[in-house]
Amino acid sequence: MNALEEGLELTLDFDKLGKIGRAGQQVVPVVLQDADSGAVLFVAFANRQALDETLASRIAVLWSTSRNELWKKGETSGDVLDLVEVRVNCEQNSLLYRVRPRAGGACHTRDPKTGKSRAACYYRRLESANDLKLVGER
Repeated sequence: MNALEEGLELTLDFDKLGKIGRAGQQVVPVVLQDADSGAVLFVAFANRQALDETLASRIAVLWSTSRNELWKKGETSGDVLDLVEVRVNCEQNSLLYRVRPRAGGACHTRDPKTGKSRAACYYRRLESANDLKLVGER
């Protein structure tokens, strides 16, 4: 089990933006939202190349800050996100990709019960200062 992705102990990476800055990556945050349900699927990053590819292909393309490469969402998992529209915030420092998942999943993690990609990356809720609980559990 990957403790970071499946664990129930809070281990937030408060230095994520610092790491991106130190690596010299020119990116903006991107919120990916299901255009039909309004659910937030995940947050990622895009550089100019990723945005241009997204607009040209009409599928979500991002910049992987950990691998330092273009990330065509769904290329290996099959969880392609078709682009409905791109919105820009008031300060022009973040984007909103409104998308439609083709296969129903958006997260790279899988539900251990079904083996399918999770619908979104926000599958745990904060219960206390350091404890997480899977959404749907009581």
